[in-house]
Amino acid sequence: MQTVVKKWFRDRDSGFLDNGGGPDILVRKADLVGCHFLKVGANVEFECHRDKQGLIAKKVKLSRQKNRNQSIKEFRFGVMV
Repeated sequence: MQTVVKKWFRDRDSGFLDNGGGPDILVRKADLVGCHFLKVGANVEFECHRDKQGLIAKKVKLSRQKNRNQSIKEFRFGVMV
């Protein structure tokens, strides 16, 4: 599944993923693959499981999907853009 990070609490090492109109999906630092924390708004891919507490995200990794409307500006040293 894919979604967006809704909240991340660095002091708790956990957060929530957006679930459209449904209940948020809990994600814990222990279930992150290739990173130590998530930024709000980041796109992620994950497996969704049900637990006593509700929906839990497992094997969470950053999505490599790029925004089509994103333009890449050429960097030239000494020139402000």
